[in-house]
Amino acid sequence: MSKIFKILTFIVLFLFLTNANGQCAMCRAVLESDADQSMAEGVNDGIVYLMAIPYILVAGIALLLYRKFSKS
Repeated sequence: MSKIFKILTFIVLFLFLTNANGQCAMCRAVLESDADQSMAEGVNDGIVYLMAIPYILVAGIALLLYRKFSKS
């Protein structure tokens, strides 16, 4: 039963993925006033990368702990 629950949770989470574009209010105001949209896209990408790294690290640590404790 728990394996089915995990698979269903995995599927549901990936069905509701959204595109994340976030900026602080000051960055957004400066970039919207500029005509160069490539700079705004670069700032958005940088924010997403900065946001993703802590999640990747936590997921890696959780995976290591899971492997360590599941073998015993």
